[in-house]
Amino acid sequence: MKKKIKILVVDDEAIIRESLLDWLGDVGYQALTAENGFQALEIIEKEKPGVAIVDLVMPGMDGIELLKRAKEISPSIEVIIITAYGSIPTAIAAMKEGAYDYLEKPFCPEKAELLIDRLAEHQRLLEENISLHQRLEEHYQFENIIAKSPKMKQLIEVIKVVAKSNATALITGESGTGKELVARAIHSQSYRKDKPLVAVSCSALSESLLESELFGHEKGSFTGAYAQKKGKFEVANRGTLFLDEIGEMSANIQVHLLRVLEEKEFTRVGGNEPIKVDVRVISATNKDMKEAVATGQFREDLYYRLNVVTIELPPLRDRKDDIPLLADHFLKKFAVENQKEIAGFSPDATDFLLKYDWPGNVRELENAIERSIILAKKPLIEFPDLPRGKLIRAGSPQQVQTLKEVEKNHILDVLTRAHRNYSQAARILGVSRTTLYNKARALGLGVKNMDNN
Repeated sequence: MKKKIKILVVDDEAIIRESLLDWLGDVGYQALTAENGFQALEIIEKEKPGVAIVDLVMPGMDGIELLKRAKEISPSIEVIIITAYGSIPTAIAAMKEGAYDYLEKPFCPEKAELLIDRLAEHQRLLEENISLHQRLEEHYQFENIIAKSPKMKQLIEVIKVVAKSNATALITGESGTGKELVARAIHSQSYRKDKPLVAVSCSALSESLLESELFGHEKGSFTGAYAQKKGKFEVANRGTLFLDEIGEMSANIQVHLLRVLEEKEFTRVGGNEPIKVDVRVISATNKDMKEAVATGQFREDLYYRLNVVTIELPPLRDRKDDIPLLADHFLKKFAVENQKEIAGFSPDATDFLLKYDWPGNVRELENAIERSIILAKKPLIEFPDLPRGKLIRAGSPQQVQTLKEVEKNHILDVLTRAHRNYSQAARILGVSRTTLYNKARALGLGVKNMDNN
């Protein structure tokens, strides 16, 4: 067979059906036949052919009615109308209703084969695109973790296994690598998924506030404690507690946390009654915890309690295969949020995205794309739309620019955004137009038309 695609021939004349059936078989297609529209609809429902060749004029149900009803059953089916010379205007009307094309009786076999081959290729590409999209969804995205690189795909498999256990997990990695995203993925795939996931930043609160935040307090236990408050451990009961930046936790809070992990109970600040809880703890840090243990900054016994399973997230510079997928994801997200029609990235912008080291990791990439979407004035994100930052050249991540180069690039960026309107650019830069004019001339940026701005 030339193609796996099925073709349904619908005609009330047996001789036409049989001749088309033989001809389609000879040129390599799998063909089915129906003598009327009602029989055709049953076959479409059961066999799901990709193409239907339909006679325009048939008793009971004409070709246009069959076209409409076939599309309701199988929206992806393509219909070719067979028409006599006098019915060509009606055939054209059928195309407005969704027919792919028409063949005029008596039709030329070579023309018909060319048309059907083209349509079959269209169907093949459509099916391939749907299949590719499904594979991308299945393999490259897991609970909002977008990944293609071998490192991340391997990590996703680890996350799936860890999620089904009840073990504590320690997620490590540089800032911006997505540690909380991984924690949420673990929770959403666990048997605790119908219960709360509660997140606490251990670096955002003082010791006393963090103690109250985690364990709650009784009324009157300290100044300002006007009422009893439940802590995050109580709120997360039977669910998951995510402790971000665990390496910043004070020695006193470490003692309390260790007791909860060992005894499954705690007391509120100012309270006496132990409270039993069933909470899974997932923690995260960008610190070297082994070094923190070695220097006495973190309790060794608590470290091993938290670190039953370690999930180490690689920095974005070590998973550059993921950058195009992530960039496209953020582009679509922020284009919708900002109601802008942005189709993609220019070659120069793509080159920058792939060559830059992204010290802020996925968070920095996300912020860069959001900023670019806001500033972009064309259908493509171009290199000047992207924040260059860190005094690093896109083409050579380790080559530091001179101060003059930084100044020149910044002025050029602003002039580009202002469409070389020096008055507007001067206002953005916070200098006079004359100062900008002199600086641009000294840097060789071209100032011939400044007086006309």
